[in-house]
Amino acid sequence: MNFRNIPPVIKNLIIVNILVYVAQYMFSVPIQVGGQIERYDKLAEYGGLWATSTGNFKIWQLITHMFMHDVNSIFHILFNMFTLWMFGSILEMHWGGKKFFNFYMICGIMAGVTQLAFGNFDVAVGASGAIMGVMAAFAYLFPNTPLYVFFVPVPIKAKYVIPAFMALDLFGGIARVGGDNIAHWAHLGGALTGFLLVFLGNKMNRKTFY
Repeated sequence: MNFRNIPPVIKNLIIVNILVYVAQYMFSVPIQVGGQIERYDKLAEYGGLWATSTGNFKIWQLITHMFMHDVNSIFHILFNMFTLWMFGSILEMHWGGKKFFNFYMICGIMAGVTQLAFGNFDVAVGASGAIMGVMAAFAYLFPNTPLYVFFVPVPIKAKYVIPAFMALDLFGGIARVGGDNIAHWAHLGGALTGFLLVFLGNKMNRKTFY
């Protein structure tokens, strides 16, 4: 990844996510959970997306949760930022910065709304919902782009890979497997929002998302 060549909105989103992650880690405290030491994220008390049943939900969390990640797993933010760069850069160059930013924020907010409506959770953090919207838009606009998937030795077209991820999220959301802490409904909400924005935007030949 050549940071100087990253489109400006993607670059700023990555910077903000990293800065927030650093702040989360700095303000977190170590606690013992099941015989292991984990870090308790104090900032998630305010910025994470809390289920309405907990009594901790605040409207701003629909936005702030998109810029926070799991402080106990560096791979959470690394994977999300890599995926945002990989797919989002192409969309920003295709649409322009303003349209991409509006699209990204709408997908992230609707991902949070969907998680609140259908998810079985206490608190959720992560940019994954918005990024799934980006991936859905990429699959719609560039369906025949070859992608390499882990452990698969041959490239597979985007129109097959990305819907397969969505199908896994649908299964995970319905099955509710014990120990699964992935916000599947947020992923699905972001993906559906992204698809609808692109589909309807193309159909009506709209230039921007509002």
